[in-house]
Amino acid sequence: MQKPQIAGGHGRKIGAVALLVGFVLAGCSSSNTDALKALNPDPPGVMYTEADALLANGRHEAAAKKFEDIDRHHPYAQEARRAMVLSAYAYYKAGKFPEAVAAAQRYVVMHPGTKDAALAHHIIASSHFDEIKDPQRDQAATRKAISELKTLVSRYPESPYARQAENRIRIGEDAVAANEMTVGRYYLQRANYVAAINRFKTVVSEHQTTAQVEEALMRLTETYMALGIQNEAQAAAAVLGHNFPQSPWYRDAHALLQKHGLKPEAIQGTWVSQQWKQVTVKPVGQPARPVDVVPRSAPATPPAAPPATKPPAKDTPMVRRAPADETPTGSISRPMGAGLQ
Repeated sequence: MQKPQIAGGHGRKIGAVALLVGFVLAGCSSSNTDALKALNPDPPGVMYTEADALLANGRHEAAAKKFEDIDRHHPYAQEARRAMVLSAYAYYKAGKFPEAVAAAQRYVVMHPGTKDAALAHHIIASSHFDEIKDPQRDQAATRKAISELKTLVSRYPESPYARQAENRIRIGEDAVAANEMTVGRYYLQRANYVAAINRFKTVVSEHQTTAQVEEALMRLTETYMALGIQNEAQAAAAVLGHNFPQSPWYRDAHALLQKHGLKPEAIQGTWVSQQWKQVTVKPVGQPARPVDVVPRSAPATPPAAPPATKPPAKDTPMVRRAPADETPTGSISRPMGAGLQ
């Protein structure tokens, strides 16, 4: 009677061991399958088609990883180079801006001057541009976007992205200038005139073609008068009046000087008269117009205030935003080598 019990115990032990061995073998089989797949991935054409389908279906992050797999497993394949830039594009569409920038930068380092290099620069610029914040906040992303956009325009002026890049440069520079004005007004309101002047000077010297320069010149007039530096105040008002004679900011600057028995005058040796450069303003969709260096004097009388219009609020920075269609778009469900639109 005892032997069957012993035999039954052996049977249970043998069954447990067999089950354990089965799990181990199954695990090994799964590991071997993964290893074999890593060592023998799908052909690059198949992987590219799969990535293309993922992107077309809006699975952008999965598509980006699939495109990266092509470059990783088949670095010398015809599809690899195109897959590299498309991974950057897919990351951008997924809202993964740091990943998009890293992938696109890798492309321009490895393949400068190639057909898709302009697209790679466009992706980098767009990733930074989409992170532009309002003028009250830091403009680091804006400055990065401007730098990349200028690179795109200078290296690939005939690319389909060049015109949009020029528009975005103006938008970005206006945002940076608006930020400088925001900080300058902050210092001005607290009677920290030297710090305020430094900010307004930056706008006048580095952002002369932006919408902020008129107010910057008026604020220089105001701060210099507060410090008793009358010749600089007169020069700032003279530059403002000569280049923007109908500006409400010139009307305010003229009135401020007149209150103290002064008038706009470009006195030689002043900072403004030395900094104002011969530049060309080219608003979007309009012909270029010259902005002259400062003359000896500004218009004798300021413009009359328009009866039916109200000047813009002086503490509201003017920032131009990109139109809704100024983001990279396009479908890649097309033969390899076709550029994104």
